[in-house]
Amino acid sequence: MTSTIKTAAMLAIGDELLSGRTKDKNIGHLADLLTVAGIDLKEVRIVADEEDAIVEALNALRAKYTYVFTSGGIGPTHDDITADAVSKAFGVACLHDPAAMKLLADMYAGRGLEFTEARQRMARMPEGSRHIPNPVSTAPGFIIGNVHVMAGVPQVFQAMLAHVVASLPAGQRVLSRSIACPFGEGDIGTALGVIQKAHPQTSIGSYPQFDGIRFSTELIVRARVQGLLDAAAADVEAMIEAIRAEKDAAATRDLGTGEVA
Repeated sequence: MTSTIKTAAMLAIGDELLSGRTKDKNIGHLADLLTVAGIDLKEVRIVADEEDAIVEALNALRAKYTYVFTSGGIGPTHDDITADAVSKAFGVACLHDPAAMKLLADMYAGRGLEFTEARQRMARMPEGSRHIPNPVSTAPGFIIGNVHVMAGVPQVFQAMLAHVVASLPAGQRVLSRSIACPFGEGDIGTALGVIQKAHPQTSIGSYPQFDGIRFSTELIVRARVQGLLDAAAADVEAMIEAIRAEKDAAATRDLGTGEVA
């Protein structure tokens, strides 16, 4: 393979996510964009608005993956502590960024609103950070190291993320093929496991379906090389045909003996 495989994790921050008051809409959007960009989303964590919990999770994730994306906790209220926690994780000061201060001051002046101390909190970020533009509500996110810190409001998160993903080097995209299987997982489980072991550079996902009468399975074969994908898919299709032939033969034998399956 000529491209380095790039990995990512997401850290979603907020008590409201854990209480169920807010239903997360950012994880799926991030997963969609990263898949297109050839970046593997490997892990998602949700933590409360607690500095130690954020620091612990962030340090674990940024050491393990190529990129970390966070959502939530960079607003104007007392419980928006993400900037402080990220600063602590990196061992740097959390400061009012001069460029962010100007962006926000100009925006509020243009709206005839006071640039209050609470609103100034949205300009705080770890020393040495780079901005993530916010075309929706002006207050920028920020990047430090391999960590990309963004707002939790889905519209703002999505706008920030579009800029971030477009700026990242593309990874090697994962190819996939969907194969419809008319049999349930109980029929295919053992044989499918053998196929997966025979094709270790692929990933074979099994997704059961039920139409109210019988079970079937959607099988998704994934790989980064077309030849590897084709070989694994061919074995999966051969497995389905072998099971079909076996069941047809069993049905024929049962008819011949007068037995009903």
